Amino acid sequence: MKLKYLALSVCAATFMSCNSDKPVAADPTLKDILGNKFLVGVAINSEQTVGRDTSGVDVVRRHFNSIVAENCMKSEVIHPEEDRYDFSLADEFVKFGEDNGMFIIGHCLVWHSQLSPWFCVDADGKNVSPEVLKERLKAIFILSWADTKVALKAGT
Repeated sequence: MKLKYLALSVCAATFMSCNSDKPVAADPTLKDILGNKFLVGVAINSEQTVGRDTSGVDVVRRHFNSIVAENCMKSEVIHPEEDRYDFSLADEFVKFGEDNGMFIIGHCLVWHSQLSPWFCVDADGKNVSPEVLKERLKAIFILSWADTKVALKAGT
């Protein structure tokens, strides 16, 4: 019985000694350690930019000062069909970076393994000619550059 009370007393004393009014210093973050020398970046996905991956968002906000788009700026997402463009996820990505004071890096528009299914073929499923492919590439680049110029003029 005495041994039981002794053990409880030791445990209570240990827990009470852990209680302190002194603030505990937070571990340094990657951006705190390296941020004044260069940008510390990470690729983020749409689950993080819209806030569904809260654990991922916490890590990104804590450790990084620069972000790059993982997939939301690739052509299969931005230009899923020949006559349709969708910049909504790319806009969310940019908003996340702006809201968190981060340096924002886009992504290449044409990625070998993530082209829209229609991009390299015609209506019959046959490969398009090099001329048609060049025109499709040119259309993406021109539209993207036009959007960039509008943003620059607007000061965003």
